[in-house]
Amino acid sequence: MTKHAILLILITAAGLAGCAPSSPIGLVDTQRIVANWSQYQGYQAELMLEEQTIAQSHASTQQKQSEAQQLQQRYGKIEQQLAGELQSAAAQVAKARGLKLVFTRQGVGWGGVDITPDVEKALNITESATPAASPS
Repeated sequence: MTKHAILLILITAAGLAGCAPSSPIGLVDTQRIVANWSQYQGYQAELMLEEQTIAQSHASTQQKQSEAQQLQQRYGKIEQQLAGELQSAAAQVAKARGLKLVFTRQGVGWGGVDITPDVEKALNITESATPAASPS
C-alpha cells in the first residue's frame, strides 16, 4: 500500500470517528433558547419600553444621551447575567451527559449532540408552540 493510500484511510477514519453517536461535543441552539425563554423576553420588552420612553421624553439631548448610556450599561449587565445562566445550565447538562465541549448550534454545519432540550429544562423554559403553516 502506498503512503498516500494509508494517509487517506487514516484521514477518513478520523473523520468518521467524529460522526459517532456518542460525540463528546454538545450543541445548544441559542436562537431557540432566546425565542422561548420568558425571562429573556421579559427583559427585552422592559428595555425596549424604557428605550422608547427615553426617545419620547421632552428632556434635553444631553439628558437623553445620558439616560440611553445608563440603559445600555444596564442591558449589558442583564445580558451577562442571562449568558451566565445559560452557560451554567449548559455546563450542568454537559457534565451529566459526559460531554467535553459545548458549542452554539449557529455556525456548526454537522456533528455533535443537541442538548438544547436539556438546557431548556435546566432553565425552566417551556417551548412555545410552533405556528401552523398557513394553507396556500
